[in-house]
Amino acid sequence: MKSYTRSLLFAAFSLLLFAGMAGAQNNRTSFTDANLEFTFEIPDERWKVVSRSPVSLVFTTANEGDLEIRKLTAPAATPLADLMRKEEDKLQILRGFVAGKDENFSGALRGAVYNYEFLRSGRNMAGRFYYLRSGDTVYVLRFTAYADKLRSLRTQTDLIARTFQIKKS
Repeated sequence: MKSYTRSLLFAAFSLLLFAGMAGAQNNRTSFTDANLEFTFEIPDERWKVVSRSPVSLVFTTANEGDLEIRKLTAPAATPLADLMRKEEDKLQILRGFVAGKDENFSGALRGAVYNYEFLRSGRNMAGRFYYLRSGDTVYVLRFTAYADKLRSLRTQTDLIARTFQIKKS
C-alpha cells in the first residue's frame, strides 16, 4: 500500500512540475520588428524593450540586465576570435577589467561567447557577448549586468541567443 501511495504522490508531483514548466514556457514572447531582419524569444516579461535602433532591452533595470544587439560586417572567412579580440581591446579601458573564458555556442545561428568582468561604481559587473554568424554578418548580443545577476540570468541569455534567427524571406 505504501508503494502505491508513493507512486500516486510522485505522479501528482510530476504533473504539477510539468504543468509549471509548460506555464513558464508560455511566458515567452517573440521579439520581431518589420524594420529588422531578425527575431528572437524573450523568456520573461521583466525584459523590456528600451530601443529598437539599436535594439536594446533591460531586465528590470539596466544594472540588473542589459542587452544591446549590434550588427557587424565581416567576411565569413574572418574567425570570430579576431572580432572578439578587437572588442577586448576596447573593453580593456574599463576599471578592473578581467577577460574571461571564450566558449563555442550554437542555436539557430552558430557562434562564440566572450565573457569578462569589470567594476562600475565599486560593484562587480560582468559581460557576456554572443557572436552569432550569418554569412558575412555577425550579430553581437551584448549582455551586461551585476556579476551575480548575470550568472543567475544565464539560462535566459542563452535562450535569447539560441532563438536569435534571421527572418525567412
